Amino acid sequence: MEAAFMDSGTTVDKGENARLSSFVGAIAIADLVKTTLGPKGMDKILQRIGEHDQSVSVTNDGATILKSINLDNAAAKVLVDIARVQDDEVGDGTTSVAVLCGELLREAEDLINQRIHPQTIAEGWRLARKAAREALEAAAIDNSADEARFREDLLRIARTTLSSKLLTYEKDYFANLAVDAVMRLRGSNNLDHIQVLKKPGGQLRDSYLEEGFLLNKKIGVGQPKRVENANILLANTSMDTDKIKIYGSRVRVDSLNKVAEIEEAEKARMRQKCEKIISHGCNVFINRQLIYNLPESIFTEKGIMAIEHADFDGIERLAAVTGGEVVSTFDRPDLVTMGECDVIEEVMIGEDKVIRFGG
Repeated sequence: MEAAFMDSGTTVDKGENARLSSFVGAIAIADLVKTTLGPKGMDKILQRIGEHDQSVSVTNDGATILKSINLDNAAAKVLVDIARVQDDEVGDGTTSVAVLCGELLREAEDLINQRIHPQTIAEGWRLARKAAREALEAAAIDNSADEARFREDLLRIARTTLSSKLLTYEKDYFANLAVDAVMRLRGSNNLDHIQVLKKPGGQLRDSYLEEGFLLNKKIGVGQPKRVENANILLANTSMDTDKIKIYGSRVRVDSLNKVAEIEEAEKARMRQKCEKIISHGCNVFINRQLIYNLPESIFTEKGIMAIEHADFDGIERLAAVTGGEVVSTFDRPDLVTMGECDVIEEVMIGEDKVIRFGG
């Protein structure tokens, strides 16, 4: 009867066959990543099988391995989804949750063979989860009131996490970096405020935690490379020459002089916009969008440092760090909250220049 409502080629597994298929698929996934678990876990060699991409990668990260394999087993896909959620929410323990689920299903298979109903097994797991949670909460020690002990707890967690990563030989150094960064959040759980810049070259120990904020952008041509006691205006506005945005329309002129007049009118509007920005009293202007040549030259004449194309994440972090607001209109300077910073300067990291915000 079911076949009448399904596409041709569709198959239906029921009862024992469906359970056996689920057990086999999920346990196979758990066995696949089990050997990568822990500090003595082994790496896996992954080779792509695409027509134009046959690259090879070596990893022992459970999330990376599970994302790379193609599956047609429903239970195995559920296991991969569990690991993906663990990676998104926690960032670690992807292999552990896959292995734990696999072992639970391995034991459940024996119980099923003893004619115990699946709902009974699931209820037993819920009771076990509750008992395990209560045991963990009873054994937990809260050292948040003692900063020294709390820091030591965080260091142990960081070392444990890094033991199975490529940084295992420098885990003490990077554990300190990670804990110092988290401690600076002062209780906030928003890890987006921690920015990680990756630069090629150097050694692992060349990594460091910057005391200020680093922006991987460039300062405008001819503008000051160092500004002290900076008043920062953060903006998300178009800084190209204002165009006549009348879609579906066409402007006809009968001479090149009128073309020049239109261009001059556009430049006059941009000059007016730049004057409004300068009237805020800022000596640093940071825009999420591009800053074209004309406004850049105006800012250069006024001795203002202009930084363009600070992407969404960069401008939002800067607003959080400097205490300023991101604005898009400039008619009311009295309603705008400016960002503040002791010093902004251009520094070298490796072979690249970045902008450092200090103080």
